[in-house]
Amino acid sequence: MRKGAALSGLVCALAFAILAGGCAPLGPIERAQQLVRLHREREAIATLQGHLAKHPDDVPARRLYVRVLAFSGDIEGARREVAELEKRLPGDPVPWIELGHAYELAHRFDEALAAYDTAASVAPSSPAGPREGGMRAARWGEAEEAIGRLEEATRRGARDAETFHVLGLARLNVRDLAGAEEAYRSGLAADPKSTENLLGLATVAVVRDDPAAALAAYDAIVQRKPSYAAAELGRAWALARLGRKGEAERALDRATELGAPAANVDKQRRAIRAGAL
Repeated sequence: MRKGAALSGLVCALAFAILAGGCAPLGPIERAQQLVRLHREREAIATLQGHLAKHPDDVPARRLYVRVLAFSGDIEGARREVAELEKRLPGDPVPWIELGHAYELAHRFDEALAAYDTAASVAPSSPAGPREGGMRAARWGEAEEAIGRLEEATRRGARDAETFHVLGLARLNVRDLAGAEEAYRSGLAADPKSTENLLGLATVAVVRDDPAAALAAYDAIVQRKPSYAAAELGRAWALARLGRKGEAERALDRATELGAPAANVDKQRRAIRAGAL
């Protein structure tokens, strides 16, 4: 019965669309994206080829074409299209960033990073190249590679909370606690609602064994995200370290209510009761 009702509703919706003039057809970019989602990359490539033959200066379509070619395994084709992009965007980091993405899709990470560095050099006033290279290096776990690039991005004007958060994380990974704190505070200045940077400050405080600073950061996170169970676990640690055992137990109760893993809560509760925190 449910299936029949759904089919009937679909027929009615289609009839209404026809009477109203029908749905607008998908543009070439949307159609190609849909085909890729359906794992029909060859059709997506043909769609973009046909469109670019008529509209060779459509930069968004050509950027997508680069990625679809790379995703399909045609890295040389992607390189040729990057060259076409470069003709249309001289002195712009975008073609080289797209080449970096293409290399990533081919799992050629050293070449991807080199492409992002080229993006940085062809547009020396733009933060886009070093930011992209730094963000990707951090994602690959290459903290030292990430730090210099992200610092260069901030010197060139990158001021978004995400850049500072990733820079803070990379510095934290090499035990530069002062530098990590500086980056996280810059991220909060860029976006005071950035809980990721508050969590970074809390992590720095935990590593330093500074429960008062950790509690301040976790309290600020809870104010912004009252249902964030992990922040309550962090509050419990900080409260216990400050000797406020009853409040720490209540923070664990709240973490349980919010769905924190029972094993984590139980482990922390045992540590508090045993005086290990």
